[in-house]
Amino acid sequence: MKANEWKWALSILFIILLAYILPYTLLTDVAKWYGSFLIWLLLAILVIGINYFLTKDWK
Repeated sequence: MKANEWKWALSILFIILLAYILPYTLLTDVAKWYGSFLIWLLLAILVIGINYFLTKDWK
């Protein structure tokens, strides 16, 4: 893996960790289901964007 690919891979790992940590820490007092859903949706869009940048130079 190139150094650039490691950067993107670590950022995806960080986002996955956020997807597990945020609902149980910052969103514990949010009784509505869409609090976690909105965070997961935004994080999923970020991962899709990162995957685009990670794979755009593959041939």
